[in-house]
Amino acid sequence: MIHVVGHTAVDHISRVHHLPEANQSTHITDRQVFFGGGAANIAAGIAMLGEAVTLHSCVGDDFAGSDYERWMDKLGIHRQFFEVPETHTPTAFMFTDDAGSQMTFFEWGASKAFATSDAPALPLVHMATADPDFNCRVAEKSEFVSFDPGQDVFWYTKEQLASIISNTDILFANQHEVQQMCTTLGVTREALTKEVIMAIFTMSGDGSTLYMNGSGHFIPVVPVTLSDPTGAGDSYRAGFLSAYVRGYTPLSCCRIGTVTASYVVEHAGCQTHLPTWGQMLERYRANFGTPESLPAKV
Repeated sequence: MIHVVGHTAVDHISRVHHLPEANQSTHITDRQVFFGGGAANIAAGIAMLGEAVTLHSCVGDDFAGSDYERWMDKLGIHRQFFEVPETHTPTAFMFTDDAGSQMTFFEWGASKAFATSDAPALPLVHMATADPDFNCRVAEKSEFVSFDPGQDVFWYTKEQLASIISNTDILFANQHEVQQMCTTLGVTREALTKEVIMAIFTMSGDGSTLYMNGSGHFIPVVPVTLSDPTGAGDSYRAGFLSAYVRGYTPLSCCRIGTVTASYVVEHAGCQTHLPTWGQMLERYRANFGTPESLPAKV
């Protein structure tokens, strides 16, 4: 069982020709509403790939009986929810320009309850965007920890970030988050990678790099027609973690994450075009050959 901690949200995704400067405006050329939230996206991706997953999240009193709840039921996502009355389920407003750059405004809503909620002790947990203190407490209690600060990286103090990374086994981040973590901690990129067993740094359309045992391994993207980059990182993590618990090598896990993400970016929305394990394998073999498993433990 993979446990995922963090936000469940409703995404309002808009297209604009360009992101405006301060005190300026821009025209929205398209707007759609989708199921989202970093943790929920990852849990949905894991469930679609056929792995058992439990989502630990906060939702408002608008979630029960909603289409989103029915969608999670259909996927078979186990849930440990803090239901907060008289609040909204978190809502994200995302704007993507013609160059693929993105800006997000996030209403925490029910997720404010993370700050005062009891942190669970979990055997294998991936912590996505959530309250920094709550994530620190989860990391301290859990056995194996995967951590992804996401865009909430700016809310972590130096002490919180140092604490959580000291308890992290696998660290995920994009190039912007890596830079911010290094700035907050006052360390180099190389030093940051040495703090964890594995670090996976993604670089949007330029691929990703796996850092392990002092070495870096580059993973190229799978060429597809890009529709919407929203959710690419979440689906990468879903693919990686699903492969990891199945016993694949770290490099194969990264490639599986890359392939999983390639499906999601072909359509708008984070959960609208998630692949099954069979679909993922078909595209994996066409681009990377056969994924390698770790030797069986005697």
